[in-house]
Amino acid sequence: MSPASMTQKYSTISPSLAVGNDEPDRNLALELVRVTEAAAIAGGHWVGFGDKNTADGAAVDAMRSFLQTVHFNGVVVIGEGEKDEAPMLFNGERVGDGTGPEVDVAVDPIDGTRLTALGINNALAVLAVAERGSMFDPSAVFYMEKLVTGPEAADMVDLRLPVKQNLHLIAKAKGVKVNQLNVMILDRDRHRPLVEEIREAGARTKFIMDGDVAGAIAAARSGTGVDALMGIGGTPEGIVAACAIKSLGGVIQGRLWPTSDEEKQKALDAGHDLERVLSTNDLVSSDNCYFAATGITDGDLLRGVRYSKDKVLTQSIVMRSKSGTIRFVDGEHQASKWEGYARKS
Repeated sequence: MSPASMTQKYSTISPSLAVGNDEPDRNLALELVRVTEAAAIAGGHWVGFGDKNTADGAAVDAMRSFLQTVHFNGVVVIGEGEKDEAPMLFNGERVGDGTGPEVDVAVDPIDGTRLTALGINNALAVLAVAERGSMFDPSAVFYMEKLVTGPEAADMVDLRLPVKQNLHLIAKAKGVKVNQLNVMILDRDRHRPLVEEIREAGARTKFIMDGDVAGAIAAARSGTGVDALMGIGGTPEGIVAACAIKSLGGVIQGRLWPTSDEEKQKALDAGHDLERVLSTNDLVSSDNCYFAATGITDGDLLRGVRYSKDKVLTQSIVMRSKSGTIRFVDGEHQASKWEGYARKS
């Protein structure tokens, strides 16, 4: 084979990985990490100070500022939102520098504001991006029933099945006994019946106080010691997690769970079937989406922000579904360059 023909054969990118001029490309991944790093550094100054609102405000401000530099034409579809009455990064806000591909943006400057305030593990700064029109609109239904598990059982589980049956299917797919399964679940009174079902089925529970984006990733990712996530959590967090699960494999299934008659009516008016089980592809239909997260406090997925006299250290993860690539990024930042985001005593 001649050198010319070898170049032609081996230097062209696989068609499955190619993107057009109007699609977000692979360079976007590292731009997004810069955004979550900024939010984590700003919010991280408030870890352990007991003020979750100020921590969240600092992270929101930093994330919005850095988002404006990113090369895309974005619309926030999953934002701080109506529930938080947020003045920035609200649903419908335009972000990015206004050039490049048109995208949907889902933000959570701090997934785990209470974790941050109390200095508890698993707080993250989170951002997800997908092609315009591909993220699910929950119509102000803030909670959903969820089931997340990894690739082995992704095609077997069904949220409509009894808990015991799903656990046996997961165990069979993984080649383990049910009593070897760990199910992650938010520590909430509403989950007491679910906890009883899980334990009666023979599986173990692992409680988290908040932060079910990290929990969903743990359930979908191998080697975490978590086999499934079950229970009722945030709808926005479910959509953000779906972007990550697109890269990881596995599955997230969800069913909207209105908390009031008003929420229920809004959902029905928007045409939602409240009995419908939403799949990963329903929550985000694009096969070209991105997920980025930076640790704020130490956790199962990432280390938290570390501050010293002259440096700030961060650890992030970034995923791209089109290629299935997952990267961990360790950042070392000069503290003097970030003084504007430092906590003022």
